[in-house]
Amino acid sequence: MKRSAVLALTVGAITVAGCSTTVTESASTAPAAATDGGTKYPVSVENCDKSYTFTEAPKRVVVMNGGSVGEISSLVALGVADRVIANAQSYGFSDVSGRAEAIAALPTGGITPNNLQDIPREAMLAQHPDLVISTGGGGFSADQGFATRAELSGAGANTYVPRTNCAPTGAVSGMPTVEDSYAMLRDFGTIFDVPGRAEKLIEDIKRKIAETSARVASQPKKNVLLIFPDMGMGDGGDFSAIAAGGIWNDVIEKAGAVNPFNRTDGTTFVTISKEMLAITPIDGLIVVNYRNRDIDGAARRILEQFPQWNASKNSDYTVLSDSIYLGPSNNIAVDKIARLVHPQQFS
Repeated sequence: MKRSAVLALTVGAITVAGCSTTVTESASTAPAAATDGGTKYPVSVENCDKSYTFTEAPKRVVVMNGGSVGEISSLVALGVADRVIANAQSYGFSDVSGRAEAIAALPTGGITPNNLQDIPREAMLAQHPDLVISTGGGGFSADQGFATRAELSGAGANTYVPRTNCAPTGAVSGMPTVEDSYAMLRDFGTIFDVPGRAEKLIEDIKRKIAETSARVASQPKKNVLLIFPDMGMGDGGDFSAIAAGGIWNDVIEKAGAVNPFNRTDGTTFVTISKEMLAITPIDGLIVVNYRNRDIDGAARRILEQFPQWNASKNSDYTVLSDSIYLGPSNNIAVDKIARLVHPQQFS
């Protein structure tokens, strides 16, 4: 995946201030011979100001790349990834044990990606899908060489985009929150006839987040820096892949922390000079692992440059991957960040 694709985003052991935790995919997420039987077909799903009617659960699903892994992770977590005939999403790591391997084992349809590392129009139509899932509206842009939603509809395929990513340019329409993860899971639950599974998963995520948030509610908010180290060591001493606006800010807040570089104007990433970082108090460092062979070394190299940070004095950092994004694992990120900046609440 190209750097530009990763920075357009809406997965492994995790190190948290010396504590390592592994979360394993629940057995209930494995593909089942029968569905919940809760969806009454035909059913219509509203998506990006249009209504899409499903007469049955999809059987030929194509998942586009878009620099995301949230959509395919949700299908895996719901136990319906066996409907996927071509998946272009891959992150290499996951905060859930076994998930990256499950995603890697999915069929790719033998598709040669375009220069955006995604599925071009002809290759998409040749798959004869009945559902195409894209990370953003830009995944259906004719100008980018993709099959449009109208073309796919004419070929018998419904289409889906997470609700905050409907803009045709791929821009985020409003800052996503954890509620948007729940919305996507509910939609998939309805579409794939597993609404009970979806609600059970959502309630489990909510419960775990609430438990973590309650532990840190009385504690002062701590500043955290969330950075993509492979892409964050910019020229001229600047750091060019620092998280600004995104779902991670809701995750960070629920963990009892604050992103000092939060943006509410639609900006997803910012470039911050080394001088500005030097005068910004940072209590905890979050490094995002995307195919990095030495992510711990990358974290240490960042901390070494800012010895004045509290994070550096205590070597406080955590490694995350897919749980900070839209998807079925936000509770893991909330827990890890909370343990990073409020360890005394978990001793």
